[in-house]
Amino acid sequence: MLKINAPPSLIKPLFNFNLSFSSSICSTLSPLQSSSLRRFHLRRTSIHSLVTMSVSKSDATSHSTPEQVAGNWYSVPDLRLRDHRFMVPLDYKNRDASSKISIFAREVVAVGKEDQPMPYLLYLQGGPGFECPRPTEGGGWILKACEEFRVILMDQRGTGLSTPLTPSSMQQIKSAQKLADYLTHFRADSIVNDAEFIRVRLVPEAKPWTVLGQSYGGFCGVTYLSFAPQGLKQVLLTGGIPPIGDGCTADSVYRACFEQIIHQNEKYYKRFPQDIGIVRDVVTFLAESEGGGVQLPSGGILTPRGLQFLGLSGLGGSAGFERLHYLFERVWDPILVPGAPKQISSYFLNAYESWVSFDTNPLYAILHESIYCQGASSRWSAHRVRADHESKFDAIKAAKEGRPVLFTGEMIYPWMFDESEALKPFKEAAHILAEKEDWPPLYDITALKDNKVPVAAAVYYEDMYVNFKLVMETASQIAGIRLWITNEYMHSGLRDAGGQVLDHLLGMLNGKKPLF
Repeated sequence: MLKINAPPSLIKPLFNFNLSFSSSICSTLSPLQSSSLRRFHLRRTSIHSLVTMSVSKSDATSHSTPEQVAGNWYSVPDLRLRDHRFMVPLDYKNRDASSKISIFAREVVAVGKEDQPMPYLLYLQGGPGFECPRPTEGGGWILKACEEFRVILMDQRGTGLSTPLTPSSMQQIKSAQKLADYLTHFRADSIVNDAEFIRVRLVPEAKPWTVLGQSYGGFCGVTYLSFAPQGLKQVLLTGGIPPIGDGCTADSVYRACFEQIIHQNEKYYKRFPQDIGIVRDVVTFLAESEGGGVQLPSGGILTPRGLQFLGLSGLGGSAGFERLHYLFERVWDPILVPGAPKQISSYFLNAYESWVSFDTNPLYAILHESIYCQGASSRWSAHRVRADHESKFDAIKAAKEGRPVLFTGEMIYPWMFDESEALKPFKEAAHILAEKEDWPPLYDITALKDNKVPVAAAVYYEDMYVNFKLVMETASQIAGIRLWITNEYMHSGLRDAGGQVLDHLLGMLNGKKPLF
């Protein structure tokens, strides 16, 4: 690599000169808006990146600038890690007037490779509203990726250590309208802007990097392909190809997903037929309790329809059936004193809240339907679509008629903002977002049809979260995409067999897996 050995006193004026073009023309543009402009200034960008790196190395061993702070290397078994924090605009469309938020990214390499030149791989986590995994040791897809990549685990804005939006922090914004306006900047378009902001500052010579997107992270990957392909060397998608039609695609998503959820319920009860009676008894107990439910440790209420939400985690991932079954094994407290009333155990109630996780990741609920919106509102799509299936999903009616109670899947309903203590403060903001119509675009079908970036995707045939039929419709509009269609794994394939899944996808792009 070219090294710049001039003293900082000479480099900094050069650095400022190179920035003059950017400050005069691009200061108000987002990385996505300025993508075309950047193509005409690749040489300048390369020099800029090298200068930035040289200034950082000369001035501070931590490679820090006002926009970026880098920590020191530290270790977990088999891995070396370094933390980075970047100050980015909340609103890229109004950069000058926008407030700043912090984006956290963790750099991960195999032990001994800290100083080796390697290509970069950015991991985009599923969600929305969930942070990246925290490595405790080398294993799974991360260890496999570190064989040839420098891995970047970026907490998407609003999660983890990236100016986290928690039930407590969001209450600093007193107006529901102002909170709703604030939250509009936390979708895939802004996440991709953050990624580009980081890439041009972190990657030597601002070279393109590989992106690995799991689930919602894959949705972000397709947004990346649409608006900033110049930043991408290749894209790997695992259970994460979104519907890309105009308007709000949520209705079509939920119509398709309800069919798969019914199928997953049938498989669950076939595996654990003894749970049919147990779940019915719990539903009856909740329905007959005062107020129609039982108080949760957080102060919320567990109702029959809330109980059905356990299907989100229990029906769609590897070992989910088993975990759900073992959870219901301990649903009742033992009767220690003859004549004592029957009651749901504190173990079950605490476990329920841990499964739901609204208290730690509220953005998942608040922004969930907005991830499907482009120029149209969702109007509580899941709630409306469920009404068409209520004869099958009415838990109380099913219990009375002696039928299996069906669990639901990845759907957010307006009543959750009444029953969940963590979500109650954001009920009005959630309603504002559900009615919002002027959502900006998340995908560019024309750009995708002209895609030149190598793309490989793992498509899980029985995926409960990302419907197979809708995936195939989108895949037909992404030029050059290669699909690995399998029923060997569920949606959690990257977590369950990450090394094999990543190796397979990379093999599809590097020639190890033939086209036919």
